[in-house]
Amino acid sequence: MDLNGKAILVTGAASGLGAATARMIAKAGGHPILLDLNEAGEGLAMELGGQFYKADVTSATDVQAAIDAAGPIHGSVSCAGVAIAARVTGKEGPADLAAFERVIRINLIGTYNVVRLAAWAMSKNEPNGDGERGVIINTASIAAFDGQIGQSAYAASKAGIAGMTLPIARDLSRLGIRVVAIAPGLFDTPLLAGLPEPARVALGETIPFPARLGRPEEFAKLVGHIFDNVMLNGEVIRLDGALRMAPK
Repeated sequence: MDLNGKAILVTGAASGLGAATARMIAKAGGHPILLDLNEAGEGLAMELGGQFYKADVTSATDVQAAIDAAGPIHGSVSCAGVAIAARVTGKEGPADLAAFERVIRINLIGTYNVVRLAAWAMSKNEPNGDGERGVIINTASIAAFDGQIGQSAYAASKAGIAGMTLPIARDLSRLGIRVVAIAPGLFDTPLLAGLPEPARVALGETIPFPARLGRPEEFAKLVGHIFDNVMLNGEVIRLDGALRMAPK
């Protein structure tokens, strides 16, 4: 699908992978629709000539309102997510169930909420020459496959995104809507920004090649290729420099 002239929904768009994706869409001639709880996304939307909506991805009302205001959309890229680190049992007792539920709700249920509402909106589009009405891209993680100690909530949420990719792609195939997930490795995003520079360098050096943290624009490049390549469908693509995470 050619991004030129197309409105594309991007969640978690105020920073990191989402912001880089919004920039890529604008550079390709598309119209990024930025969703985030962080109002910094408003300034980015103005810079890119897009639209910003303060929205909670777990809220059907928030997401639907943004889609309605945006008009016809031809794609969605879900980058919103949170992470916690907690062992199942610790010195103070069992892990906090509410924290586990929050990660699942935002990362997995929030992604599904965006998928279902975006897919319904895209189902009304006229198909292009390939019979395509839209593209849905979700963000999983290599933690879905190589989850570390303390990552049970995050790994479960991302494994859910990976696991629903093929069935949703099959479900929406009759409408000409493709579904792909990207599973990034260690990327230079706000999630890692609080670490001291020596720790960030050390993390990057664990990656076989290139031995550095991934750059958000490299994630965005893959998003752009997925839109462009109609044969990419129902797949989870690892973007990790051959990294396989150790237990801790």
